[in-house]
Amino acid sequence: MSHLLRSLLYSLFLLSIFFGNGKFLATARCLDEQSSLLLQLKANLSFSLGLIPSKISSWDSNTDCCSWEGVTCDDNVGHVIGLNLSSEFISGGIDNSSSLFSLRYLQNLNLAINAFNSSPIPSGFDRLLHLTTLNLSNSGFGGQIPIEFSRLTRLVSLDLSTLFVGELPLKLEQPGLKELIQNLSELRTLSLDGVNISAPGSYWAQALSSSVPNLQVLGLSNCHLSGPLDFSLSNLRFLSDIRLDLNDISAEVPEFFANFTNLTSLSLSSCGLRGKFPEKILQLRTLQTLDVSVNPKLGGSLPEFPKGASFRMLRLSGTSFTRELPDSIGNLKFLTSLEIWSCNFYGAIPVSLVRLTKLVSLDLSSNNFSGTVPWLGLPENLAEIFLYNNRLTGSIHSVPWNRFLKLENLHLRNNSLTGTIPSSLFTLPSLKQLHLAHNQFVGPLSESSNASLSPLAVLDLSSNNLEGPIPTSFFELQNLATLLLSFNNFNGTVHLENIQKLGNLSSLDLSYNRLSVNTSVSDASLSSFPEIGVLSLASCNLTEFPSFLRINQPIIRFLDLSNNKIHGVVPNWIWNVGNGLLVHLNLSCNFLDHLEEPLPNPNYSSGLVTIDLHSNLLQGPLPILSSSAVYLDYSNNNFTSTIPANISSYLSYTIFFSVSNNRLHGEIPTSICNASYLQVLDLSNNNLSHMIPTCLGSITWTLRVLNLGHNNFKGSIPQTFPVGCGLRTLDLNGNVLEGSVPTTLGNCKMLEVLDLGNNQINDTFPFWLESLLQLRVLILRSNHFHGPIRSTKTDHTFPSLQIIDLSSNDFVGNLSSEIFLSWKAMTVEGDEIQSEHKIETVKFKFLEFSQVYYQDSDANK
Repeated sequence: MSHLLRSLLYSLFLLSIFFGNGKFLATARCLDEQSSLLLQLKANLSFSLGLIPSKISSWDSNTDCCSWEGVTCDDNVGHVIGLNLSSEFISGGIDNSSSLFSLRYLQNLNLAINAFNSSPIPSGFDRLLHLTTLNLSNSGFGGQIPIEFSRLTRLVSLDLSTLFVGELPLKLEQPGLKELIQNLSELRTLSLDGVNISAPGSYWAQALSSSVPNLQVLGLSNCHLSGPLDFSLSNLRFLSDIRLDLNDISAEVPEFFANFTNLTSLSLSSCGLRGKFPEKILQLRTLQTLDVSVNPKLGGSLPEFPKGASFRMLRLSGTSFTRELPDSIGNLKFLTSLEIWSCNFYGAIPVSLVRLTKLVSLDLSSNNFSGTVPWLGLPENLAEIFLYNNRLTGSIHSVPWNRFLKLENLHLRNNSLTGTIPSSLFTLPSLKQLHLAHNQFVGPLSESSNASLSPLAVLDLSSNNLEGPIPTSFFELQNLATLLLSFNNFNGTVHLENIQKLGNLSSLDLSYNRLSVNTSVSDASLSSFPEIGVLSLASCNLTEFPSFLRINQPIIRFLDLSNNKIHGVVPNWIWNVGNGLLVHLNLSCNFLDHLEEPLPNPNYSSGLVTIDLHSNLLQGPLPILSSSAVYLDYSNNNFTSTIPANISSYLSYTIFFSVSNNRLHGEIPTSICNASYLQVLDLSNNNLSHMIPTCLGSITWTLRVLNLGHNNFKGSIPQTFPVGCGLRTLDLNGNVLEGSVPTTLGNCKMLEVLDLGNNQINDTFPFWLESLLQLRVLILRSNHFHGPIRSTKTDHTFPSLQIIDLSSNDFVGNLSSEIFLSWKAMTVEGDEIQSEHKIETVKFKFLEFSQVYYQDSDANK
């Protein structure tokens, strides 16, 4: 080949590169008209940050508009065919008169992620008849989507979705979905997530199937849609991505989704789904993402997965899926996230997880998995391991933790893991959260080297059997924000100078060990002491209030100094700790004898939700410390006063109120009946007298525990227990009550404990109480009950009764053996005896998301 020919071919090769990829081709210059329109658009725009962002700031009349950032021109004439103004903080300047709508050759327009402050979408979009892609997602527009969009018949992709609900969210009412898409037959992508469509299943499904038969991506999450999933959806056979989350579908999942041969993603979380999930969908080879989480009525099980399955993400959390994990889960070799928390799975964790080499997130928490964890088989790329709230056993000491160099979160809380905790866990290079609480770990903890380099932010070892001193290396964890070591057997002395080293510390719990905490800190050190939000030093041998609380804790919201040896006065500065942010204060079980004056104005200490002063030596009048407390416990003190007549003014939000075991006197003010949120009211073991207010019966809609025992109340028991009464415990023992047992107590269908002992009640045996199916304890001793003891039924009387005390009354006649035989809850079943020893306490949990409960510990008195 001649030199000339080689040169010619080489030149042609270079030209093919330049012209073929269009990168170096000399394109047509932007037309003056197009440049002028863009500059006019720039001049009219306004921005939420007050500054012109990066893209638009590059627009300069002295340069070719085709070179401007965010602008795309065609290669021949110089028309602007693409405009990307996403994430520019645009807040205004686009209305029907905008020059934007004169860029009539636009094919692609992106205004996503802006800040139009709920202004309506301009109708002028219908002038952009060449648009194939329109993206207004998260742009801040609000109100009705204009019908003019239906004229954009060349649209292939339309995205109006929003993750943020403003004052005026986008909606499709008049016109509706059908009218919007009826002419958009070219659509392949339709994303309306977050748009209020409010339509039944037959309407929106049929509108889609009849108008956009070639649709591939469908995003209708959080659109206020209802079910069922109409069969007409099966006509959209090209669908690959379906998002219907956060709608009220309330129906079964149809099996026809398994016929979508292109389906790669199906998201149906929080839709009220029910029934059994079709296994055929789970066996689709194309499916990469399945999210049906938070559908508690949706059941099913995992099938045998075929080899070659494409799953990347599998989310079944918050459903009723059950059975064991199949060993074939190891066939999902592309899986990066397996999230099945809070289901009903059980059995062993399969060793086949070793084959999931791409797995990054593993969440099997809150199931019934048992046995040991196949640690050696877990993929090294894991960043998150959540196995808490199961029944897992075994040791973690010999696990080669240095394999997991990317591990950020390890949650093993609430299992039955044993053995010692390896020190290498505390210095993993990526680990930020370590939760090992509520297990059976033992032994002392070893010191860790290079702790100062650890990113560990959360360390929870509470409720184990750990012992020995707290490692000094813990106080070198510079990133530590949460340190929870309560309910162990740690010993020794903790000096606050060590805690002071943890500059990022925000939560500290050393309670219920064998520790002594030295709270003295030099004044010079206070300025550098960490600002703690949660501080729990219960049972830490404190003898005084920590002085650093008074000077340098501006953000504290939870303070527990209970079960210590603090004597004397409660200083009045304690109410100002945290600059009004203090929510929980527990000073119970100390030796405090009075509250320093002046007491806080209850109307200005409204932040306090929990005040617990029980089991001290406090005296004087009953204190009023907050007007918005939810939990008030002043029991087991020496308060001597009447209950304030306006007590309900300070119980507006109170759920728990106990002043038992004091020396209060006088009557119960009727205003207490206005405390409409009360669930527990305990005034027992005082010197209260007069009659029980009749209105107390009227608040038993919410009241669960009413304990007025061991006072001097007289008169009769209130007759006003309404239909729907929710009482679980009624204790009137040890008063001077007369009359009969009110039959309206039969309205209290949830009643478990009824104690009327040691009064002067004159009545026959109240066998009508046998209709209370939950009644476990019935105490009638030492009254004037009389007559025979007979049942109106032959069997199934008092089906839950475990304790009954009829002693010291005036009953006559024979006790039929049939009565005792009918009380099934007292009988022996196998080796288990249902007796008073089995229910020496009766507990009622009254704060749903806490560990707090009311305990009736004297149910058989």
